[in-house]
Amino acid sequence: MSTVAVIDYGMGNLHSIAKALQHAEPECDVRVTASSDSILDADRVVFPGVGAIRDCMQALNQSGLSGVITEVAKTKPFLGICLGMQALLTDNEENGRTQTLNIIPGHVVRFAECLHDSDGNILKIPHMGWNQVHQMPHPLWENIAQDSRFYFVHSYYAKPDNTSVVAGTSEYPAAFACALAQQNIFAVQFHPEKSQAVGLQLLKNFLHWDGKL
Repeated sequence: MSTVAVIDYGMGNLHSIAKALQHAEPECDVRVTASSDSILDADRVVFPGVGAIRDCMQALNQSGLSGVITEVAKTKPFLGICLGMQALLTDNEENGRTQTLNIIPGHVVRFAECLHDSDGNILKIPHMGWNQVHQMPHPLWENIAQDSRFYFVHSYYAKPDNTSVVAGTSEYPAAFACALAQQNIFAVQFHPEKSQAVGLQLLKNFLHWDGKL
């Protein structure tokens, strides 16, 4: 039976993502864990998170999980979600500037103030709600229609140094990277566990993915 470790570092709706993973593939053994050994032994790893990046990095560094994440992100099918995606980049301009894991070179920046859509309506920060995702080819998009809508809640977004790792974009109002793929890593800004059928399909695809592009 395939095992999936959902990293518990004290931030994120872990019950929601664990329940969604179990629903997507009932045969999987889903473990919410802060144990380094359990994470290292798992077949697949999910790194979720919500909240402030400084608190996230402080929790990871104090627990020793920063090194564990860096290690498993080199070898196992790995899914980063929301703050878990942002933490994979080099730094984040929230809280002045916070150094993150530098697994995917790049930066996380805040949406500009006073954004407007094409009709002149003010776009609020955070970007919250359903938005289309334009996909680039990757196994995790299998059986998900192009430009399907996923659920977002965020004020910051990823700007990777190498645009070849961008696996999906959304618009608010300009296009921004909302999915990144680097070898065995796939990371998304949106919340698949809140994205109904398409989100469950993405999680199912991850649970069957061998980590290869």
